[in-house]
Amino acid sequence: MSSRRLVWSLTFVLSLALAGCSGKESAEKPAATADTEPLYTVTGNEGSIAGTVSFNSPAPAPKRIQMDSDPACARTGQNAVSEEIVVKDGKLANVFVYVKSGLPENSFAPSGEEVVLDQVGCRYVPHLVGLRTNQTLKVLNSDATAHNVHPVPTKNREWNESQYPGSPPIVKKFALEEVVIPIKCNQHSWMKAYVGVLKHPFFSVTAQDGTFSIKGLPAGQYEVEAWHEKLGSKTIQFTVAAKAETRADFSFEANTSQNVSGLKLQPAVIVP
Repeated sequence: MSSRRLVWSLTFVLSLALAGCSGKESAEKPAATADTEPLYTVTGNEGSIAGTVSFNSPAPAPKRIQMDSDPACARTGQNAVSEEIVVKDGKLANVFVYVKSGLPENSFAPSGEEVVLDQVGCRYVPHLVGLRTNQTLKVLNSDATAHNVHPVPTKNREWNESQYPGSPPIVKKFALEEVVIPIKCNQHSWMKAYVGVLKHPFFSVTAQDGTFSIKGLPAGQYEVEAWHEKLGSKTIQFTVAAKAETRADFSFEANTSQNVSGLKLQPAVIVP
């Protein structure tokens, strides 16, 4: 083969390779930007949701947690009771209430705040938290014993880390939406917490009196879900008007058909 013909052949092959790379790049760019949504701009006309979650059945008696397997836990948790169903005056705490659908096709400004999950008295505190995707979750250990923090997600990456007394916080983020991620402690079987992870900021956790509030919602029609770890979830649909507060009340019962399949109703914490 002549040198001229060899040069021509090499040039032809190189041009095909470059064309292939260029084609691949152009094909990938739309996919990479397809999920990019414009940032929502606050208009000042946003509305809000406020409501209460009720428990319309007799509250089961509190169930004491036995912590004798760890002397340090036994000392600090002598009066600990289950947090699976927390009822006060017929109102239900620890319910994750969030906008499930209806939001505009926008992204929402990320939160720079850290969400703190502590371990106090061999319990996770708080029992349930809400978190934005890629928002920082800081896990502390305020106990005089070791814990093993173990989220069990279905969409996000699972991790499992030991945390000794006085050790630095565990700092993590969850990249994907997931309602809701259970967190357990491999050292202490009774320790459980839950983290609801959403792309948007429109969620709330009911307080001891069953109340919740979600502010800053653009006017529109929404589906809102209330999730409970033992009683399942319920949804309602309604319209949020500009600069107005919309009432959204939920209720659960011990014999609700929406109970989580395969789970038995557990004794409650009755808050005096």
